[in-house]
Amino acid sequence: MYGPLITGCTTVLYEGKPVGTPDSGAFWRVIAEHGVKALFTAPTAFRAIRRDDPEGLRVRDADLSGLRYLFLAGERLDPDTYGWAARLLGVPVIDHWWQTETGWPVAANLMGLEPREPRPGSATVPVPGYDVRVVDSLGRPVPAGEDGEIVIRLPLPPGTLPTLWRDDTRFVESYLSAHPGFYLTGDGGHVDPDGYLYVMGRIDDVINVAGHRLSTGAMEQVLAGHPAVAECAVIGVHDPVKGQVPRALVVLKAGAQVEADALRQDLVRLVREQIGPIAAPSAVDVVSALPKTRSGKILRKTMRAMADGRDEPVHHRGSGGAGDAAAAVDASISTVVNRAHVAPLTPRST
Repeated sequence: MYGPLITGCTTVLYEGKPVGTPDSGAFWRVIAEHGVKALFTAPTAFRAIRRDDPEGLRVRDADLSGLRYLFLAGERLDPDTYGWAARLLGVPVIDHWWQTETGWPVAANLMGLEPREPRPGSATVPVPGYDVRVVDSLGRPVPAGEDGEIVIRLPLPPGTLPTLWRDDTRFVESYLSAHPGFYLTGDGGHVDPDGYLYVMGRIDDVINVAGHRLSTGAMEQVLAGHPAVAECAVIGVHDPVKGQVPRALVVLKAGAQVEADALRQDLVRLVREQIGPIAAPSAVDVVSALPKTRSGKILRKTMRAMADGRDEPVHHRGSGGAGDAAAAVDASISTVVNRAHVAPLTPRST
């Protein structure tokens, strides 16, 4: 936020949804009316636009000739959404990864330094100042292409968090204790042989199915590749035999003509073929929307808890309507979970 202002750039802040205000052309009108050169938003926004306007027809109503770059961050950018945005806008789509704690990107394709060839699903390579490693639960480096825990070798570069406010002990316990000498990001993923970093999701989103550790991000990537799916979420729910089993919630694109049972069979088949039978969802439920935070992050942890029958309230900070906001989000999750009939599962044969 401050970088563009320091360099004298005008910043346009858009508040509200990218769809239904009044339509899915809201972003395009802002770009055209204000001469926007670089758009920064979350992948969720583009998935919402694609859901309502799969062919991107509303782009034709606006002059986007001044747009030079699209920056997407805040959550994982799946390859399918990346490809759709790149084809639609015809400009570089910059997937970059950072955290509130780091204050600036950890991995990115730096347009002003040495632009690299983008690879769908990757935030490109670590930026100067960050020594990023991928390790297993014991802190041992994992081979290229193998998922593990993403950590950053200390010391952290300038601009990152030095501690937590009045709580040095919690800072050390939360970020520095798991792997001595490294900052624990809490995210999981892998590095390819060329050093490109692939962030697949939070470590908490890795589920254990009959002793197999599986990335829900990898499953979501497969599901999102189906032509009828606008966005999706995979959660691990308790199973008395396997420990956990994956369950998928999908939102369809506007106008998608597909029979529900046929879609479920297609999606399960795709996961079995591309990842393996052990990763096949125990159920696939079509829902109208996924519960999210205001910044667009899907509330997977809360959905997992509710699916397992546990009370997991949503905590909101701040004042002025915070209670109402929390109640609204809780209601949103309840609606999705109940509509999908997500409940503790009984064992099934494979």
